[in-house]
Amino acid sequence: MKALITGASSGIGRDMARQLDKKGYDLVLVSRDEKKLQEVKNSLAGKNIEVIPMDLSNEENCKNLHSMVGNVDILINDAGFGVFGNFTKTNLEKELDLIKTNITAVHILTKLYLKDMKEKNSGHILNVSSIAGFMPGPLMASYYASKAYVLRLSEAIREELKKEKSKVKISVLCPGPVNTNFNKVAGVEFNLYSLSSQKVAKYAIDKMLKNKFIIVPGLGIKLLRILAKISPNNITTKFVYLMQKRKTTQ
Repeated sequence: MKALITGASSGIGRDMARQLDKKGYDLVLVSRDEKKLQEVKNSLAGKNIEVIPMDLSNEENCKNLHSMVGNVDILINDAGFGVFGNFTKTNLEKELDLIKTNITAVHILTKLYLKDMKEKNSGHILNVSSIAGFMPGPLMASYYASKAYVLRLSEAIREELKKEKSKVKISVLCPGPVNTNFNKVAGVEFNLYSLSSQKVAKYAIDKMLKNKFIIVPGLGIKLLRILAKISPNNITTKFVYLMQKRKTTQ
């Protein structure tokens, strides 16, 4: 059994690799940072572990990755990052890079590997969204919107697979704040309680292997999801704005 994990050099992606390594999976680890990928590989017990340093914000790289790595049983789309700040003041180029990484790469890899999985009628895709995908996100508008795309895309694919009676499964991970390198990249420090990436990764893999579709770690985030569903959209938006204001820029 083989799993391909993007964003595998740190945080949730790294720790999901560790969980699958314990379960005996062959691994293909993808990230921009070759040095960190090698460190992750060296920390794992498995013998069949391949690292591929690659920038997935480049569309051709995504297509090349699919050509290079075939016969995948699990695809985990974890690569992604956030940008914090007022929409008119955040850096446009960084936001475009965010869109290419958080949306375009996920779209391409999901489509290409899903086609393969449907042909053999087996496999599982885990797309990493966020609790942010359930609501608007003032002060992190691009990030929240990107995670909503991942969530809605996964929901639509799941229904198509069900109608086709396919044995291919898809799941979407929607964590809240997690103690990872995300904060540094986004240029923000959370003043909110964060789960450890190890706990989130273990929970995600366990639930994915049980074919859970929407995976929300942590009781507090589960309650927040319920509130987002039942609250009027304008109220949710105001709440999120106040929550974002509790963060302090570095």
